[in-house]
Amino acid sequence: MSIPSAIVIGAGIVGLATARALAIRGYKVTVFERNERAIGASIRNFGMVWPIGQPNGDLFERAMLSRSIWKQTCVDAGIWHDEVGSLHLAYSNDELQVIEQYAALNKSYRDCALLTPAQTLQKSAAVNPAGLKGALWSGTEMILEARAAIGAVAKHLEEKHNVTFYWNTAISEVDGTTVKSGKRSWQANEVFICSGTEFETLYPELFTSFQITKCKLQMLRLAAQPNNWRIGPALCGSLSMIHYPGFKAAPALEGLRKRYEKEFTEYLKWGIHVMAAQNHTGELTIGDSHEYGLVHDPFDKDFVNQMILKYLETFTNFKDTRVIQTWNGIYAKMTGGQTELVVEAEPGVTIINGLGGNGMTLSFGLCEQVIAARS
Repeated sequence: MSIPSAIVIGAGIVGLATARALAIRGYKVTVFERNERAIGASIRNFGMVWPIGQPNGDLFERAMLSRSIWKQTCVDAGIWHDEVGSLHLAYSNDELQVIEQYAALNKSYRDCALLTPAQTLQKSAAVNPAGLKGALWSGTEMILEARAAIGAVAKHLEEKHNVTFYWNTAISEVDGTTVKSGKRSWQANEVFICSGTEFETLYPELFTSFQITKCKLQMLRLAAQPNNWRIGPALCGSLSMIHYPGFKAAPALEGLRKRYEKEFTEYLKWGIHVMAAQNHTGELTIGDSHEYGLVHDPFDKDFVNQMILKYLETFTNFKDTRVIQTWNGIYAKMTGGQTELVVEAEPGVTIINGLGGNGMTLSFGLCEQVIAARS
């Protein structure tokens, strides 16, 4: 019996997750990446594996499956990861009401709890104590350094699962299960296109037929905190609660949203909600904003970064707030309510795309489910 073969286009997190799911099932996998390493949205994020952002049901279960795969991969490959959990912080009564309701509704489903101000400050010395009313603790969140982890996963797949990588090889045409880069070509039993919005080039008519757009986000990095000082859990301002669908279960959320629409009009206009995560060197990743459209200005907007930093001050108390880097990233986002795009472009060719800002959280789980369903 011959060994099945698969080609994966794209070495970002979706491509790597697809390659892993295929390789552990005995496929001979070849991955093509147009750059010498992954440089897109997969390395331009918080590095958060973020189950708390997902609603109960299939998506939360997918996030937890993804988390378990991430953890096992990190252990096997020696990749730094930090199971620190998260804190959503409340400084007003309506914010506190939302997290009270969330904790009450979810305590039997998730590792979460409502904390008093004193309990919150015990969890993290980086929380601003002034006016603090409480916090939602969640134990499921895990932090990675995405800039290092994505490349390390590729190396691990190559060494442990015999996945072959072709770097600096842009696939310019897909003809059935044959892929071409200039005059060179490769063939496999199946092809998976996991290259983000770049599939627009390979299947332009198909791309325009979907309810899909592109989201640009801006992020910042603060200096390593002195004397190896750690912030503990990832920290979130309450604007994050109206961003993530996991909080929609709380009846008080709609009232909070209406207040924010009046008091934080500009923040909502630019899709700003503010979170902070710490990497292994002590640096802090801060963000982010969300702009939607098929074409984006390539330049960062300084006023957006300043808004992010201003809101950050309301709920954090860091030792060193110097900004050492700013950047932006762009990812594919479905606009019709879908959480991902998994579609057969032609026989033997599958596109996996459109996870929005949930790539780090959901990709391993989604791709495991997609490939398992085909086996």
